Amino acid sequence: MTGLRRAPSATGLGRAPERQDRYRRAAELWQRCDVTVRDLPFGLLLAVASLLPALHGKGTQVGDLPARPFDELAFLVIALETLPLAVRRRWPAVSLVLVSLGFALDQIRAYHVLASNAMPIALISAGAHLERGRRATVLLLSAAYLPLAVALERLGATERPEGYVVFYLALALAWGIGAWLRSTRAAEAERRRHVAEATRAAERTRIARELHDVVTHHVTAMVVQAEAARYLTAAPDRLDAALSAVTDTGRRAITDLRHMLDLLNPGHDSDGRTPSAGDLHALVERTRRAGQPVELAEEGDRAESAGSAEFVTYRVVQESLTNALKHAHGSRTVVHVRYGPKEISVAVSTDGPGSRAASPGGSGRGLAGLRERVEALGGEFSADRQAGGGFLVKARVPAGSPA
Repeated sequence: MTGLRRAPSATGLGRAPERQDRYRRAAELWQRCDVTVRDLPFGLLLAVASLLPALHGKGTQVGDLPARPFDELAFLVIALETLPLAVRRRWPAVSLVLVSLGFALDQIRAYHVLASNAMPIALISAGAHLERGRRATVLLLSAAYLPLAVALERLGATERPEGYVVFYLALALAWGIGAWLRSTRAAEAERRRHVAEATRAAERTRIARELHDVVTHHVTAMVVQAEAARYLTAAPDRLDAALSAVTDTGRRAITDLRHMLDLLNPGHDSDGRTPSAGDLHALVERTRRAGQPVELAEEGDRAESAGSAEFVTYRVVQESLTNALKHAHGSRTVVHVRYGPKEISVAVSTDGPGSRAASPGGSGRGLAGLRERVEALGGEFSADRQAGGGFLVKARVPAGSPA
């Protein structure tokens, strides 16, 4: 039955996620280790490779002195060139000095071990991680390079002068690569800082808008209701109803504020429900109880998923009714909402200035915040006075935008 193939076992399929989980935990554990521990294996690997006979004479060299066999000093040279790489990020200056010393001994003794390739690595690390004395380090290394070249010449090196210049430029290039990595890292850190600041500013602005919408609407309604209750002392039944409305509005404000605070708490398990266009009837009814004659007209069918358009629509109506209570108390107010397949159009008009006796005043932040909200979704917003002394707020909010 050569045509049959064995199906993979369920046990084998189940082990793959386990292995991936073990690899992930091992990677996380490795990242939590000190940077010296993470840099040490590379230096050890380079040291071991330098001892292999097949790799003798494969290192970086200058002067072209003939290679000589290993002796006891060669092991010290290998250690000086490789082991300091473990601290190339923790103490880059110490690492560079020790590796440079080992490199100089390696060139003078003409071992040409593989470990001499650590010199450009140490230069790159120092250029990238050295914080202080960068200019002094460059000048010191440059000054030390000349005595090394003279010593090699006296030992019979056949390198031409231009060869020493090219080698120096190669070392300078390694330092330049490290400096470029440093500047790139600094630029990325600065970019992230700006992004974090912009994110915090946007979040503070969003929270300020929500607090303005919730607090202003409810407090305005309470002020208007309390002001009206002063004139109802002769009618106990109506006074009791007015005071009950004030109490209900206060409870609603506390509930909304608690909901907002819950949303701001990262550890709170909330359903995340926000007001939508479907809550307009309750909003209009609360405004009527505050003494504002409001008519609500709706056209079209609400989409199953209108995204944040419904939330913005609710805030437009809420702020408009709040302004009507403050600046046109008692005047006829009409809320017209039309639901379309691609957008929601809303218009809130007030017939006249009404009574200003109960107006607590305003800062103008509400309309500005509405404009920003609507335009952020690609919509249009306008708020203008009408010829008869009233006020008209219109908004077109594209539907389907993510919340």
